[in-house]
Amino acid sequence: MEKMGLEAIYPRPRTSRRSKGHKIYPYLLRGLNIKDPNHVWCSDITYIPILGGYMYLCVIMDWYSKKVLSWLLSNTLDSEFCVSCLERAIMDYGVPEIFNSDQGCQYTGKVFVSTLKKHGIKISMEAVFMTISL
Repeated sequence: MEKMGLEAIYPRPRTSRRSKGHKIYPYLLRGLNIKDPNHVWCSDITYIPILGGYMYLCVIMDWYSKKVLSWLLSNTLDSEFCVSCLERAIMDYGVPEIFNSDQGCQYTGKVFVSTLKKHGIKISMEAVFMTISL
């Protein structure tokens, strides 16, 4: 199917939509030697199809250890549940030096960015939507 360019047709939510009014931050991880826990955290949102719609899963992960620090499930795709997920990780594990994400509006919005800045966390964003492989 891949060679022929065929794929299943089904509705896919757009979880990483960029908002034109939001600031995009530079990618800070190029060439960076990540050698300790809490040096860099990352986050992504994925969707879980359910009968009649989707649930959205936000995960905060330590880049060095690949440990999931916090996760939160929501039936709405807004930044508030991402902020709650981040605050839970900070409460349990302290503050990272750098936070890396994609450029989705949940991560570029005022509420999420101000939470990072309030804790003195450097903001890094992927130039393209990120994929984490373990």
